[in-house]
Amino acid sequence: MKSIILLGYMGAGKTTIGHALAKDLGVQFYDLDWYIEMRFHKTVAQIFQERGEEGFREIERNMLHEVAEFENVVISCGGGTPCFFDNMDYMNSLCTTIYLKASAEVLSAHLKMGRVVRPLIVGKSEEELTAYIQEMLNTREPFYMKAKHIFDVDLLNSREKVDESVKMLRDATGI
Repeated sequence: MKSIILLGYMGAGKTTIGHALAKDLGVQFYDLDWYIEMRFHKTVAQIFQERGEEGFREIERNMLHEVAEFENVVISCGGGTPCFFDNMDYMNSLCTTIYLKASAEVLSAHLKMGRVVRPLIVGKSEEELTAYIQEMLNTREPFYMKAKHIFDVDLLNSREKVDESVKMLRDATGI
């Protein structure tokens, strides 16, 4: 099996679907941000603060190259990962890439009810958040759309739908 990389904007369900898909396939799951934090013993926010975005993106690319070489794994990458360097072409050359596509409104709703505090969206009203996400999607989607598979996750709002999505994703991609 080729390793699988899930990509998309924050709140699309990359980690949730990634865990479920890896379990279903009987393989290891890696979240690239968590992998970076484990290797550097710092949070992504701390690395951003110490090295700036450019320094973080360099680390992210190096760690992507490391984890993408693993065999039989499911990887969730950060929302910005595909948009820097040659990361998208690199991922496509080694792995099965899947863009988890969702509308700005759905992503906004997912992020509002999420348990994780995300510095980029703290303090934004629902309207501001949706507008911000739409702006970011306009910039990032050309990279996301280069994925080998595109999977709509707009209706991902329960455990049953996650399980159903994993089955549909496997059927759609042949994995």
